[in-house]
Amino acid sequence: MTPTSSWAQMVMDLYPPGSSSRDWTCTYCRIVQPPRTRHCHDCDKCVLQFDHHCIWLGTCIGKRNHCRFLWYIFEETILCIWTAALCIESLCLDVDKAWWKDFVGVILLAALILILIFLLLLWLFHSYIALTNQTTYEIARRKRIFYLRGVPERVLPFSKGICRNLYDFCCSSQKGYILEAVPPSEELEARAARYTCRDVICCRCC
Repeated sequence: MTPTSSWAQMVMDLYPPGSSSRDWTCTYCRIVQPPRTRHCHDCDKCVLQFDHHCIWLGTCIGKRNHCRFLWYIFEETILCIWTAALCIESLCLDVDKAWWKDFVGVILLAALILILIFLLLLWLFHSYIALTNQTTYEIARRKRIFYLRGVPERVLPFSKGICRNLYDFCCSSQKGYILEAVPPSEELEARAARYTCRDVICCRCC
């Protein structure tokens, strides 16, 4: 087998039986895409576990850098809180200064608060998808992804439990590229079952 055919066979084994390689072949890169992969038109390459293309950083967020992106949001949030605290302290100083300086300070403080709210929501959202092993693209386009169309809304097909998801999310850059297979329908049906007292005691979600 040639390297190309070997790769195609390995990738097709990750999809449900009956899938065609034509359905998952990138029309731009001419390769068979593994599950959770998408071609980014801005970067002009296929990204494994594609989340989104960040216009502020000028790069795609995916398998190798999603954890660093989460830490970047966290650091920006802390910086914004620290700057807002300094701004409030400056406004509370009992010193003589021009009225327009206080006005500008209030405007900057209001802008900082809006940015802080956005950063907090963004950090909470990406923390949630890290704990559940999802991506922004999968949440936004769930109904348009072929192998996720028949999956119930409350079922997280790629989740391995909170602890394992968090470990894979934080340590994925050290383990190299790991291709995730689409779970079989029997496993997805089992996950769709409601939690019982035994599941809670056994920490099924973890």
